[in-house]
Amino acid sequence: MTNDGVLEYADTGLLSPGWADTDVGELLDDRAWVRAMVEVEVALARAQARCGMIPAESARVIATAADAGRIDLRALVAGVRTTANPVVALVAQLTAAVAALDTGAADHVHCGSTSQDILDSAMMLLCARTLRRVLDDLRRAAGAAAGLADRYRGTPMAGRTLTQHAVPITFGLKATTWLQLLLDAIDRVRRVLDGGLPAALGGAAGTLAAYQEYANGAGADGSIELAAAFAAELGLAEPLVPWHGARTPIADVAAALCVATGALGKIAADVQVLTRNEIGEVAEATAAGRGASSAMPQKRNPVYATMIATAARQVPPYALVLYQSMIVEDERSAGGWHAEWQPLREALRLTAGAARNAVELLAGLTVFPERMRANLALTAGAVVSERLTVALAPALGRRAAKELLAQATRQSGTTGRDLADLLTESARAAGHQLDRDHLRELIRPETYLGAAEALVERALRRYRAASTVR
Repeated sequence: MTNDGVLEYADTGLLSPGWADTDVGELLDDRAWVRAMVEVEVALARAQARCGMIPAESARVIATAADAGRIDLRALVAGVRTTANPVVALVAQLTAAVAALDTGAADHVHCGSTSQDILDSAMMLLCARTLRRVLDDLRRAAGAAAGLADRYRGTPMAGRTLTQHAVPITFGLKATTWLQLLLDAIDRVRRVLDGGLPAALGGAAGTLAAYQEYANGAGADGSIELAAAFAAELGLAEPLVPWHGARTPIADVAAALCVATGALGKIAADVQVLTRNEIGEVAEATAAGRGASSAMPQKRNPVYATMIATAARQVPPYALVLYQSMIVEDERSAGGWHAEWQPLREALRLTAGAARNAVELLAGLTVFPERMRANLALTAGAVVSERLTVALAPALGRRAAKELLAQATRQSGTTGRDLADLLTESARAAGHQLDRDHLRELIRPETYLGAAEALVERALRRYRAASTVR
């Protein structure tokens, strides 16, 4: 608390590495919520004035008095304890501020509204602002992933399944997987932004009755027209019907946040594996102190990947609360609506932080092709045993070829002997002749990359097409 009694916002990210120091704190802190609620009250007054429900001068005075910086946060917090939401106390303070300028205009503050109209609309404003930032960072991350996919489209590395070497792939193809996920996330975030964030206007129980009554009293346009004007003032979608008890907009946001952090979490998981000392195929960008350990001076921890991973693990549980809050009783719920606020804020923060960290991770990623080639050689050719099974099947039969390869690869791994020599000798013992030189050519990992480069190009075409859409 400051000396003048105003609450300071204390949640600075100290224990939230998923969004710490990514400039997301002020976007969603308590003061941001207050500013959004005040903005909604002003938008409501302006929309009502436009529809002829209140005098234009009243809307002007309300806008003049609506200084979120003068709102006493301590009193709002006390009000939450009293009324279970911050809007009641906010309206009291705003009304007093308006009355100090014009007592008549004070009668038009929060005119016909209910707390949920104000807070839900404020939530949608904050979602829109945060998701626009997330979308921008996802696009930047996709640009970095596309650059990696293009640059390393032909760079061979070991593909890994269930933690083990499987078949050769290219690093470009791995980056293409990242790109595909980022583009999927971009699509879903953009879809929510393009019409999925409605203003909330329903009145006490979703009938718009009080709004209609004020309109009737003023001989003005009705409440349906007010909903359109109100949404336009806020830059949000016009609601078809009040959604106090139909929480699809919140669920849509939760889904987009889960897809986004899931995509980013996959990238982080891959980077964490590839940066292990014993693998060493990529490394995060270096900077003074980044990745340092308090105890082990030699360490260079993958901090961006770690911060993304912690965010990606936390968002789904928060989203689960948001999904559960769809199951609410009556026209307005006791507890379901209230349960949304903090999980939504945390999920937005974590996603915005993860997206910003992903930009830094991918833009600064260092790739080591020579280490990838060295790791490919660790299994002495066994990484292409799938190919050899296909190649040897016509001569030996598929089952016999598979058994021969299983035996030869085990022996090669144990003794270090050349796989082509072992296969030739084993086949000869079984009465078959194999071309040793041809086998050695088949064993070269860089010649068994399938359609990797063509697949990279397909993804890059999608990226280029998506880059023209805003």
